[in-house]
Amino acid sequence: MHQIKLKNKRVLVMGLGSFGGGADSAAFACGQGAQVTVTDLADESQLKETIQPLRSYPIQWHLGRHEDGDFRTSDVVIVNPAVPQDNRYLQIARAANAVVTSQVQLFFERCPARIAAITGSNGKSTTTALTAHLLEAGLGQKAIGYDRVFLSGNIGNRPLLGLLETLTERDVVVIETSSFQLEQLAFSRLGPHIAVLTNLSPNHLDRHKTFEAYCAAKENIFAWQPRDEANPAVSILNADDPLCLQWYVKYSEQPGRRCVLFRGDDVPMEYREPFVLPGRVNLQNLAAALAVTEVYGVKPEYLIKGIASFKGLENRFQLAAKINGVSWYDDSKATTPVSTMAALNGIEESKILIAGGYDKGISFDQLGQCIARRCRAVVLIGQTAGKIAESIKKAGQGDLILHFAANMEEAVKLCSKIAQKGDVVLLSPACASYDMFKNYQERGKVFRESIPNGCPV
Repeated sequence: MHQIKLKNKRVLVMGLGSFGGGADSAAFACGQGAQVTVTDLADESQLKETIQPLRSYPIQWHLGRHEDGDFRTSDVVIVNPAVPQDNRYLQIARAANAVVTSQVQLFFERCPARIAAITGSNGKSTTTALTAHLLEAGLGQKAIGYDRVFLSGNIGNRPLLGLLETLTERDVVVIETSSFQLEQLAFSRLGPHIAVLTNLSPNHLDRHKTFEAYCAAKENIFAWQPRDEANPAVSILNADDPLCLQWYVKYSEQPGRRCVLFRGDDVPMEYREPFVLPGRVNLQNLAAALAVTEVYGVKPEYLIKGIASFKGLENRFQLAAKINGVSWYDDSKATTPVSTMAALNGIEESKILIAGGYDKGISFDQLGQCIARRCRAVVLIGQTAGKIAESIKKAGQGDLILHFAANMEEAVKLCSKIAQKGDVVLLSPACASYDMFKNYQERGKVFRESIPNGCPV
């Protein structure tokens, strides 16, 4: 397989970011013997935590700006997924015959291990972590067929390229992939051996502009899977999602590929009983993970142990505190209306919702209907507060208590005044965090720390 060479090349890392992808790329390029420059519009004070582990590397730092000259004189540009492909600086690089690549492309070119990649509009982080956890549980099984399991990709600060030093063909890497990363990967025409799509709903329309373009980016996870009659690629899709069903029909006709449908309602009771994550959407996540473990032949007794020991991920529908009969849930990772609706539909108790944030150009009409139907009260924050309020009023506000708050701390105070014994206070914003916070993790942290007399459970 063709690999982009980095040794002795002038490599520009565009977009260091704060989730580890840029730092992973910079460290890898240095290790390959490249002359590395990092450029980011954020300044050093904003990137302090990310820069610190890279201080020992021979990197030139161009922070707080991008310089045209860096893109004209570089041999290779490694681009952060957040940078659109039509960015003017990338156009300068291409005009100068630079190779434009990405962390995910460099990894797929070089990875000797089998890759199980997971994407979707909602549930992909939980599904990715749960899949890796269940595969790890299978390591206790004799003749399981793999030696080690690694979790990486778009799931927090987990180096991807750094894994290449130790990976072998006997390992499995489970990675979460975003629509942005899949756009980048499509340029190399590379794909995973196992591909999972949890669901599809409008997301990132500020970047993709249309739902059709967003879906096209997601479809790349299947489009370039390696197809081999002797070792077929596996495409795993949600039977309850109409687009997934269309793609199942499309791809199941291709030789060298095996298509599998999963359905949350089909999860056997022996797996449901030890599963602690609430809601129907988490049953779908479990069904998707089980479909991957079936490929590797993990036996039920190992799966049951793995399911029982999986406690979920921080900021994803996680119980943060229980005080005076009021349960506080942190679902800060819910950055789309569909994910918030799934959370609301997964809780039967009386609910007080904190929602709102950065505007990605998504409609809130269905969310407004769900809030009006499922919540006792809602506190709205951020850029989208007004739009969500309008959608609720259009749906018929009824007796729903509606408040606006200037920040998270104020929102939590309002909730604590409204809350009664037996209520659930749910942070599930339905929006990204960038209008008020560095990321969704910081948003969840501020929420948890603002809970009055809150003791983590």
